Amino acid sequence: MTRRSETLLALAGAVLILVLAFAVPWLRFVLTIALAKGLAVLGILLLLRAGQVSFGHALYLALAAYTVAFGAMAVPEALLLLPLAAVLAGLLGLLIGLFVVRYREIFFGMLNLALSMVFYSVLEKFYALTHGADGIRLPPVTVLGRPLAGEAGEWTVLGIALALALACGGLVRVALASPLGEALAGIKTRETRLDFMGVSPKRVLLAAYVASAVMAGFAGAIIALTTRHVTPALSYWTTSGELVFIAILGGAGSVLGPFLGAAAYELTRVYAAATFANAWQLVLGLVLLGVIVFAPGGIWGMIARRRRAA
Repeated sequence: MTRRSETLLALAGAVLILVLAFAVPWLRFVLTIALAKGLAVLGILLLLRAGQVSFGHALYLALAAYTVAFGAMAVPEALLLLPLAAVLAGLLGLLIGLFVVRYREIFFGMLNLALSMVFYSVLEKFYALTHGADGIRLPPVTVLGRPLAGEAGEWTVLGIALALALACGGLVRVALASPLGEALAGIKTRETRLDFMGVSPKRVLLAAYVASAVMAGFAGAIIALTTRHVTPALSYWTTSGELVFIAILGGAGSVLGPFLGAAAYELTRVYAAATFANAWQLVLGLVLLGVIVFAPGGIWGMIARRRRAA
């Protein structure tokens, strides 16, 4: 699919989100969370291009969320807290990335998982600071000096999430079509060829890893601003599993895949929990199984196939 077609579909999707949020007010919360998780999965998409899967990216999600929670006590301006959370997530991603990019495949994924669980344990044990499993309630937050509360606050956070999704999606689309994207694909196919060409696979993967951490940081900050409550569960392995689930569900063939997967995941979970309160996890599992068996390319793969057939 051409860049122009993807751009038009992205803009159409943005308009659809706004229409749904206006027509069904309670969907504003769900769609904002979906956009946030789509951002985090967008970062994982970069790693998937290199054939690597992180089972621990919830670490950066939680770090950013707690950054917003603690930062809001001193500086309640959301437009300052968002970049601060993303920068700190990126710096931690750089620090961890220097270590994990030395490994590949299952070792890469499990190292990320282990580090995420270490952070989860820290958040659980340092009760005096983090309040443990009870988490932290965000203090009042403002945007350009105006309180981020009520219906206006919901629209503001949704607008910020949508703007970040469009901006990051565009940047990732350009990156994947650039020499960096080709180098990431080279890591997946035959890494030694990059070495022969004088390109360092570790540096290429590190750049993608840091970028993915930054996007997860934006996602965590948005989740914190939306839920107004952060807990250690954000860094638990199940949260990282959700992100991988969404990546499979949406498909890795386009930057739109993560957002399609996130929207489908959140809507399925909401309706499954409402209909089958004690078995909604089973419904999600069946959905994932169906995607793997009947649509291995994910939702985006089905859309692309139908467009080609037409």
